[in-house]
Amino acid sequence: MPAQILAPWLQRRGIHYGWIVAGITFCTMLVMAAALGLPGAMLLTLGQEFGWTTEQIASSLALRFALFGLIGPFAALLMERLGLRAVICAGLVFVGGGMALATLASELWHLFVLWGLVLGLGTGMTALVLGAVVANRWFTQRRGLVIGLLTASSATGQLAFLPLAAWIIEHWGWRAAVVPVVAACVAIFVLAWLLMRDRPSDVGLLPYGETSPAAAAPPAPPMTLATPLLVLWDGLRHPVFWILAISFFICGLSTNGLVQTHFIALCSDFGMAALPAASVLALMGAFDFVGTVLSGWLSDRYDNRKLLFWYYGLRGLSLMWLPYSDFTLYGLSLFAMFYGLDWIATVPPTVKLTAATFGAQRVGMMFGWIFAAHQLGAAVAAYGAGFIRTNMQSYTPAFFSAGVACLLAALIVLAIRQRKAAIAAA
Repeated sequence: MPAQILAPWLQRRGIHYGWIVAGITFCTMLVMAAALGLPGAMLLTLGQEFGWTTEQIASSLALRFALFGLIGPFAALLMERLGLRAVICAGLVFVGGGMALATLASELWHLFVLWGLVLGLGTGMTALVLGAVVANRWFTQRRGLVIGLLTASSATGQLAFLPLAAWIIEHWGWRAAVVPVVAACVAIFVLAWLLMRDRPSDVGLLPYGETSPAAAAPPAPPMTLATPLLVLWDGLRHPVFWILAISFFICGLSTNGLVQTHFIALCSDFGMAALPAASVLALMGAFDFVGTVLSGWLSDRYDNRKLLFWYYGLRGLSLMWLPYSDFTLYGLSLFAMFYGLDWIATVPPTVKLTAATFGAQRVGMMFGWIFAAHQLGAAVAAYGAGFIRTNMQSYTPAFFSAGVACLLAALIVLAIRQRKAAIAAA
């Protein structure tokens, strides 16, 4: 097999095969995020072509966000039972097929099935839980950095592809905009099938940074369909789980559910065309890549509670300021910089706090439930902002409410006990 040949060849040159696995994971999460963010660029176009309201279209996108999160804990189970390669490839088939079939949509229920159900299932199988599992299985050293890189791929995919999508929509229509995503799904499917492996032992290696087999983490115990629910029950009895879940709910509420889905429509209300609005989102993606990777580096060195405090606080202030930016190039550039730097920089500290509290063996599934809270928050914002826009003819109340919620999250994360934060920063 290619992996068994490539791994020792790289090892002789001082390159651990874990970086190949992380690279494939990066590309997978990138294209999944692009698929997840693409419908946001089509919000206005679909409304004009089919006569659907913002609230109607956003309700199908809310279903997608909810499934994206709720599938996560069970995806961790599938990764244990079926392997990373099978789960990644299945997710790519769901997403590529769902995006391709959506070009034939003519009724609102078609969007609910294809972009709500199918896209939600496919992206949920390869959500941020995948990054957490890969980082904890393949890396002992540089784990926070890897989590930061993989998390950054998710946000970058959601935002960086949007200017190209907006340009394609403007020149060739919204159906043509799905072609790059479908082609990327096919290409990454081939790479994952050939090179993806579950654990370092599959290619005769230890996790990156380990020097002794005895020090490596043992395989996870056998799992059943009840295991995710049992893990959830354990989490519900722990105060740290509630703090992380509530703060991550607010994270989803204030990022992909609100800005990713509604930002282009918001800019349209202020007279800005789709392409420049999408370019602002891409600028956020560029700043987010830097911010999230930096967050991973910082999470290995500093108190993760304090990092989250600053991330949520600055995000809240930027969201409250946005409606008053006059939507000039200068104002939106400032927003893109400050907001983009911590778009999902919250993920590495949250994963580290989860691992420190619940252990490396359960971090994937426990973070899966915390991430489910994130996506439920995204679903609330996706539908809620659409409802507010349809009924109040303004997005301002939605953005201001999200900003206030972020300030609340900044305060509640400080309630995590110092002892846990110190462990997480080690």
